[in-house]
Amino acid sequence: MTTTTFRIGGDLDVRRLGFGAMHLPTEAGPARENALAVARRAVELGVTLIDTAHLYGGGANEELLAEALHPYPAELLITTKVGVARIEGEWRLDGRPETLRHQVEQALRRLRVERIELLQLHRIAPGAPLADQLGTLRDLPDRGPGRPDRAVGGHRRRAGAGPEDRRHRERAEPLQPARP
Repeated sequence: MTTTTFRIGGDLDVRRLGFGAMHLPTEAGPARENALAVARRAVELGVTLIDTAHLYGGGANEELLAEALHPYPAELLITTKVGVARIEGEWRLDGRPETLRHQVEQALRRLRVERIELLQLHRIAPGAPLADQLGTLRDLPDRGPGRPDRAVGGHRRRAGAGPEDRRHRERAEPLQPARP
């Protein structure tokens, strides 16, 4: 018998069918109103995992989800991703610790939460030492970005586990790759 739920990180139960919010329109107007309705309907239909990211509209997608769903149902897990930033007008990988911490702080504010239970790193960014990227994510639950009362849950994952990232897996042991 196939179960309809599984555990992420050993203790976060979610349904097998999640909702990726990347393509929800965030600009004012009828398309945004429809996007708000879609997010609400997904939860009504039993979705318990919604994926968003700083990359999706520079955080506008996170704000849209908060507008549609806050206060969040207890069983809903919203996961967000960090590590991509606008640099010279283009979206680029940016794993500098200050960027990661800033994006987490902004995600907490935009999602209107005190804690992000599942935080994902888009990809291992060139130009920033791997140890700094992973160390920053590892330290977030202990220190919280900016304020000690705001934190990231104990679940951090690398969203991108493509061929270029596989060679780093052993060094990333405390983090769980999103894809095997």
